[in-house]
Amino acid sequence: MPASSARRLTVVLCAAEVLTMLGFSTFAVLLAPLRDLWGLSNAQAGLIGGAFFAGYTIAVPVLVSLTDRVDPRRIWVASALLAATGNAGFAMLADGLATALLFHALAGAGLAGTYMPGLRLLADSLEGRAQSRAVALYTASFGVGTASSYLLADWILRAATWRLAFGVPAIATLLATALVLLWVRPEPPRIRPPTRLLDFRPVLRNRHSVTWSLAYFAHSWELYAVRSWLIAFLASAAAASQVPGSGWPAPAQVAFGASVLGIFPIVLGGECSIQLGRKRTVLVLMSLSAATGAALGVLGGSSYALAVALALLHGPLMTSESASVTAGALGNADPAYRGATMALHSMLGFAGGVVGPVAFGAVLDAAGGGSVPGAWSWAFAVLALVTLVGPLALLVIRPADLPGDGRDRTGRGPGPASRSGTPLGRRGAG
Repeated sequence: MPASSARRLTVVLCAAEVLTMLGFSTFAVLLAPLRDLWGLSNAQAGLIGGAFFAGYTIAVPVLVSLTDRVDPRRIWVASALLAATGNAGFAMLADGLATALLFHALAGAGLAGTYMPGLRLLADSLEGRAQSRAVALYTASFGVGTASSYLLADWILRAATWRLAFGVPAIATLLATALVLLWVRPEPPRIRPPTRLLDFRPVLRNRHSVTWSLAYFAHSWELYAVRSWLIAFLASAAAASQVPGSGWPAPAQVAFGASVLGIFPIVLGGECSIQLGRKRTVLVLMSLSAATGAALGVLGGSSYALAVALALLHGPLMTSESASVTAGALGNADPAYRGATMALHSMLGFAGGVVGPVAFGAVLDAAGGGSVPGAWSWAFAVLALVTLVGPLALLVIRPADLPGDGRDRTGRGPGPASRSGTPLGRRGAG
């Protein structure tokens, strides 16, 4: 693909990703007002929030695996319309627990069919360094969309009604659909898998791709555990160090700042993987993230200033390798099973994101609870050990880098995941 066409495709899909993500955090912002409006318990309100991820979990293996057999653009468009229906239905018809559960689950299922299939559209059209850079930008657009969804929902709630806060993301998703239909050409799979849908055995035999997905599992465990517990930790640190109310950023502001700062290193980490080597880059970044997280728990509990500084450092480190590990899994995939590989990658990441916050809380309780400073140290220490599973997997299993990764690899021929369709596990690459 010509460079100008590659850039246009990347820009269009990144813009579409941001637009479709604008409803991602809407309910999180509106949880308390809607809980009170509808007379829900906290558990019921939490159930509505979880319905989004339940819809994603159920839909992602089917929709993403289907891209091995069906034009990914068709999957993307159908899923975007499903997400728009979910948000529009919530805006117009939601009036309590049952309807909110239904429409929020539909929106989550729609995300399952846009995020990874959009990545598939990039991967099928680009190769080598252009593919790695596009994946980094696309992954960063997820963070941009997530942060924007918080701000948009909060602004609309202050200026208008809660229903409009769901209606605007529905309109934005329709706009994204128009962009994809106009500027992304159909791309039917060139190689169709001989196995049945949802048969992940060929993917699991590909150690090069699966190892990067294991690193993604550890990354997601760390990321979502910290995002779930950071505000509570900072509040505990502020109380322990008796920080005055003025002149210091509130815990929620620090968490938002760490999230925003985490967007830019995604692209930088992807570029480092290209220039310095993927395994080397991810090993260093994940190890630094684990060390900083452990220091946050040990040192931040007694000093709010130090907790803020370490949190703002930890946020960018946590996200810096996300595009690198995703590109590693995608670039090492057998072309016939690229969709199934992405489905497994996404499911492993989601599993880490679900278990991580629960495990962090369990360690915190076992160590005495959030009011005990040392308990936070134990929770962050265990979290750091789980994060190191990623680097350990890379060291032990030694997956292949991608073509063009590292200066010593520049100019090499087709990499481990060449378009010949030969499964990696049978070739013994790397």
